[in-house]
Amino acid sequence: MPDGDLRSRMTFHSELERLETDLVKLGTLVEEALSKAVHSLKDHNQIMAGEVVAGDDVVDKLAIDLENRSLSLLALQQPMASDLRRIGTVLKIVTDLERVGDHAVDIAKVTQRLASQTYIKPLIDIPRMARIAQDMLRQSLEAFVNRNVDSLESMREQDDEVDHLYSQIFRELLVFMMADPRTIQQATEFLVVASHLERVADHATNIAEWVFYAVTGERKDLNL
Repeated sequence: MPDGDLRSRMTFHSELERLETDLVKLGTLVEEALSKAVHSLKDHNQIMAGEVVAGDDVVDKLAIDLENRSLSLLALQQPMASDLRRIGTVLKIVTDLERVGDHAVDIAKVTQRLASQTYIKPLIDIPRMARIAQDMLRQSLEAFVNRNVDSLESMREQDDEVDHLYSQIFRELLVFMMADPRTIQQATEFLVVASHLERVADHATNIAEWVFYAVTGERKDLNL
């Protein structure tokens, strides 16, 4: 390989590694935003909710930067099949992470809307849902970093647990609304939060599927 081509390949792989490092940084930001959003709701913490909403610009800018750099790498030279999978995976994961960030913001906005209200019940299952969804997100990103897909098999069970908790929350809040119509507005807000968390788990599963593809070259449905 000529020296110029060798330098070009080295630069390409250096940029690709930096791209993947920044993708993990985006994942960390999003995971922190989700954690803060749920804690803000549980603790009536308006300052924390405001931080999540304000921080969304940072998440969006990094997501756009990652997308642009991924496309630039594709245009830089013809990547080999394995490199192409890596870049394509980054593009897919960025989309899922950005949407998780949006869900975190939406949960924080629920905190803001309920600022002056006493909750109709202590929040137990919603934080539990959030912990599982966060674990799924962290697990999928760790698999991406370590190129180890063995841990991803447990994602199905975790996703099922999130779905079970969502159904449980739905039934419980429905009882509240039927017993006292004055709880409808707040119960509906909590249902919205549970729905956001259910979607976060789905995005985490999507990321896991793309990691599996990046590592093995095969597509695997983890939602079965």
